[in-house]
Amino acid sequence: MTTAILQHSLFIPYREGHLHVRHIHPQAPHGATIPILMLHGAMSNGRVFYSESGRGLACYLANAGFDVYIMDTAGRGLSEPKIHRDFKLGQGEVIREQLPLVQQFILQRHPLVNQVHWCAHSWGGVLMASCLVRYVALQTSVASLLTFGSKRTIRVKSLKKWLMVDFFWNRLAPFFVQRQGYLDANRLRVGMDNESRASLLQTIDWVKGEWVDHDDDFDYASAARQTQWPTSWFIAGKNDRVLGNPSDVRDMIAECGFKQVKYTLLSKAQGNLFDYDHAGMLTNKQAEQDHFIAIKQWYLAL
Repeated sequence: MTTAILQHSLFIPYREGHLHVRHIHPQAPHGATIPILMLHGAMSNGRVFYSESGRGLACYLANAGFDVYIMDTAGRGLSEPKIHRDFKLGQGEVIREQLPLVQQFILQRHPLVNQVHWCAHSWGGVLMASCLVRYVALQTSVASLLTFGSKRTIRVKSLKKWLMVDFFWNRLAPFFVQRQGYLDANRLRVGMDNESRASLLQTIDWVKGEWVDHDDDFDYASAARQTQWPTSWFIAGKNDRVLGNPSDVRDMIAECGFKQVKYTLLSKAQGNLFDYDHAGMLTNKQAEQDHFIAIKQWYLAL
C-alpha cells in the first residue's frame, strides 16, 4: 500500500443526530471517476472496509484513484445517537431513508458524474438490494453492485449454523434485547457494533421468511422481478460456512433475478491464497495481493 490517500469523517444531519460517512480518496485527483459507496452488515460498522493505517478495501481502491465513501448506519460507528434502550430505528429506515440520503449527498459532491458504485458486506448487500428494488429512480444512479458474503436467507444446515443462527441469533439475542432494549454485541464480544431491537427482529424475520417490509408491507420479492439491476458481482468465501454460505449467496442471486451478474468463490482451488471466511474476505491482510486486485480491475473496466 502507498500512503497517497486522505481520510476525512463527514457528518450528514439525520433525524435528531447525524450519519457518519468516511471519505477516503487519493491526494491527487485522478479525474471524474465514479465514486464508491460501501455499506457494512449486521452487528458491524464501516470499519470493516478501512483502517486509520490505510489498510482495507476502501483504502486500497482510493490508492487506485477512486473516491470511496463508507457509511455507518444510524447508531453504529461514529453515527449518533448511539444505539440505546429506546432506539427505535431498524433496517427499514436504512432502506427508505439513510441509503437514499447518502446517495444524494455523494452525487452532490461529484457534479461531474451521475452515478455511484455500491458495495456491501453481508447483510448490507440485502439492504442495498432492497433499496434498489424499492426505488426505480435509484436504479439509474447506481453504476454497479458488489457484495461480499451477502445472502437474504440462510438455508444451509449444520451444527455451526444451528448454534450461530437458530440458537444465538433467533433465540438468545431476542432474550438479551428484551432485557436491555438492544443487543449489546460489544459487551458480548459477538460483533463490531451493537444491534437495535428493530433491526434484530426484522432481520430474523427476513432470514426465515418472506422479503416484505415490516413497516408498510412493500413486497420486495415481487418488485425484484421487475427491477433493472446494475452490473453486479457476488463474492463468497469457501470457509464462510454460515453467515454467507456460498449456496445461500447463490440463492440470493436467483431470488433477485440479476441479468448481468458475476459470481466468484474465493478458495485455494480457484487460485486464491486462502479459503476465505466471512470477515476475512475484507480483513485478511493478504487480500490486497489476492482478490482485491481483481476488484480494482473490475471497477476500472466498468
